[in-house]
Amino acid sequence: MADIKKIGLLTAGGDCPGLNAVIRAVTKAALTRGLEVVGIEDGFAGLIYGRMRELDWNAVSSILSQGGTILGSSNRDNPFRFPRKKADGETEFVDVSDRVLDNIAHAGLEVLVCVGGDGTMSMAAQMAEKGVKVMGVPKTIDNDLAATDVTFGFDSALTTATEALDKLHTTAASHHRVMIMETMGRYAGWIALYSGLAGGGDIILLPEMPYDLDSVCRTVERRNSKGKRFSLLVVAEGARPRDGEMVVRKVIKESTDQLRLGGIGQKLADDIESRTGIECRVTVLGHLQRGGSPTAYDRILGTRFGVAAVELLCQGQFNRMVTLKGTEISSAPVSEVAGKLRRVDPDSEIIRAARAVGTSFGV
Repeated sequence: MADIKKIGLLTAGGDCPGLNAVIRAVTKAALTRGLEVVGIEDGFAGLIYGRMRELDWNAVSSILSQGGTILGSSNRDNPFRFPRKKADGETEFVDVSDRVLDNIAHAGLEVLVCVGGDGTMSMAAQMAEKGVKVMGVPKTIDNDLAATDVTFGFDSALTTATEALDKLHTTAASHHRVMIMETMGRYAGWIALYSGLAGGGDIILLPEMPYDLDSVCRTVERRNSKGKRFSLLVVAEGARPRDGEMVVRKVIKESTDQLRLGGIGQKLADDIESRTGIECRVTVLGHLQRGGSPTAYDRILGTRFGVAAVELLCQGQFNRMVTLKGTEISSAPVSEVAGKLRRVDPDSEIIRAARAVGTSFGV
């Protein structure tokens, strides 16, 4: 057993339901084993600025069902690429990881538990290279982290998206329109795929399968000719036409995720209307997918992940990320997760199942 006495815990990147379940599980599992837990505020920003506080039983009481994170989060504070204003007003990027190491040492932290997505795991891997013992917990509504079958937060976002599509179904049928629902998903279309399949989407467009506009319009017109005078189209924000580009709303250089996507739904609406003359309406779910209480599944998965993280570090297993493979909790080296995405396979069984019930992917 590893002789660990004090661990630091941070939640970084975009928020999602289930973060507090992990915070609660890590804290309670650690306290039960006689460990001290220090909560680091606002992700890696807390390590850069030294913003930390003790987590005890009271601090994590009654937070299991709460959305968001009691520690706060940030997707702008990469210690290896930290933005700093120069005298001329321009922004430069500097490495402040040595400051982070000093703050970790000053706080007496022996292990850093990092809860986050691909960007967080990349930073955790870099911290490990500098000698910090880390443990990763996979979080992202996009479900796109390598080495794990599921990330917590995905099921909650999926439930929100499916409920929205159910509501759009009735208004689409009433007004004989094409209703387009734009979901999150920059490079992986899991939310669009699963919510589209669960909600009976007629067309699902994914980043992994560039679409052909003629194919999309033919599907809409074919449904109309058969008396189905409405269509439900689900599109991931990172979807793009063949030989086209993703729709980028803006670029934030200071962020760890610089591209802000958004607008593919409206582009599709304009294109479909101009080709078919059929009225289209667009609903962009945006941050609704990140908010609210976690589903029962995410509360349980977050709890399992948090407990497993503490068990692994107590066993002396460091620089790993907790994973779910099938129904079993496991782990993988964080270095093997950093910089890698788990994307939808166009030839997978779930795509074949969707095609078998008449779903079009616009290809």
